[in-house]
Amino acid sequence: MIIHRSPLADVAIPDVPITEYVLQAAADHPDRPAIVDGPSGRTYTFAQLKDLIHRFAGGLAERGFGKGDTLGLMAPNIPEYAIVFHAVAVAGGTITTINPTYGAEEVRFQLQDAGASMLLTVSMFAQTALEAIEGTDVTEVLSIDGGEGTGDAMALMGEPIAQQPVDPSTDVVVLPYSSGTTGLPKGVMLTHHNLVANIAQCEPCIQVDPEGEAALSFLPFFHIYGMQVLMNSSLAAGMTVITMPRFDLEQALTIVQERKVTRFFAVPPIVLALAKHPIVEQFDLSSLKQIFSGAAPLGADLAAEAAERVKCEVVQGYGMTELSPVSHCTVVGDFRPGTSGITVPNTECRLVDPATGEDQDVGAEGELWVRGPQVMVGYLNNDEATRHTIDDDGWLHTGDVAVIDEHGHVSIVDRVKELIKYKGFQVPPAELEALLIAHPKVADVAVIGVPDVEAGELPKAYVVPQPGSDLTEDEVKAHVAEHLASYKHIRLVEFTDEIPKSASGKILRRFLREQN
Repeated sequence: MIIHRSPLADVAIPDVPITEYVLQAAADHPDRPAIVDGPSGRTYTFAQLKDLIHRFAGGLAERGFGKGDTLGLMAPNIPEYAIVFHAVAVAGGTITTINPTYGAEEVRFQLQDAGASMLLTVSMFAQTALEAIEGTDVTEVLSIDGGEGTGDAMALMGEPIAQQPVDPSTDVVVLPYSSGTTGLPKGVMLTHHNLVANIAQCEPCIQVDPEGEAALSFLPFFHIYGMQVLMNSSLAAGMTVITMPRFDLEQALTIVQERKVTRFFAVPPIVLALAKHPIVEQFDLSSLKQIFSGAAPLGADLAAEAAERVKCEVVQGYGMTELSPVSHCTVVGDFRPGTSGITVPNTECRLVDPATGEDQDVGAEGELWVRGPQVMVGYLNNDEATRHTIDDDGWLHTGDVAVIDEHGHVSIVDRVKELIKYKGFQVPPAELEALLIAHPKVADVAVIGVPDVEAGELPKAYVVPQPGSDLTEDEVKAHVAEHLASYKHIRLVEFTDEIPKSASGKILRRFLREQN
């Protein structure tokens, strides 16, 4: 067995509930803005945030909500999201975070599967929420901003209560649901300890200025990346979290300029916009210290192009919902192009050949397996899926093909199940996408395998051309042929207006496959 460990020393992981850890430094800067609504400027200081969390928890307790109960939260990124999230944690309950763009049936499935007894939302999604609770244990919809036909969620504020008793290691505090791109969504059971551990593990990599920084937060809090990296980790580090309910490039750049944002968390499509959109030139982005990309592989050329244009480090990390979510992160000043950084502290990795089951050493590719305190308890109500993902020795099988270099940096090659098999050769779509996105006439791209009797599968590129460009199919093919071995060449090209993606920025390849 070959185990790859973090080059960083292990960190101490306190045995405390998540909210206690997130608000640990609130007393040191009570008047510092903790969370701000970017569009309106509505602000809660750290002292106000802590008070409102404990008052909302008191209101929940007065309604009989506590340990063993689950609350569904279906809202965009607004400051009150953090209040509700942590109030549920303080009350001893579990929160299931719901994608607010879901339809009623999707919401209903999650409410039923999670066993939710309460649902909070905002007026924009109130009608969907009211339809969704039919047939569930939820009898009333509460909205944060007074949606029609709903109760007033903020009227729940009661007498503040202290943290209710929980076992951080075993009590599930949050149930985010996996994307469901390969089947029905699955509830990922994450404990207080999972969340606390992962924040502590990432602290040596992020290195936040204790005098205060600001993080722009438009990636959805219902997704583990937004929930943990943007909301919880930023607050725990004493950063000011600036929320955006939906991403708008011009508005985001305006907020960066006016509020002197230092940390910009993104996904590859947004890094692409920073690299290529002409509007970027109109803004002063000199306050930015780092742009951090996650949720999908970021090509080295695109990262370099964005970094050169914005004049700050553009790095990436790796993780998944089942890992709370980070297993690999780039240490400030130690970025290596094309990699997702090093293994975070207290974490072990293996690279296992999917065909032979043999461990791979430095420089060789294999499925990435991870073991550490951030690994989920399992999937709710789905022991079979849990056993398929976490083996008897505690190794979580990520389904991602990776390679570790001599410096300990990990590069994600592709998904095991997304590898294209062309005449017996394995062709990784992410490699082709990273190459094509660097073409000046390409705005966005996705690559899939199309069934073929002779070859098995043919690599096909769906390409979004830059506006006004005269990009041709031959140019696309020639660009790949110039750089890669013949078996990796693009065989088919289709121009399209948009690449389908999930809320977290991952390409929804199944939608493209269904077109063939």
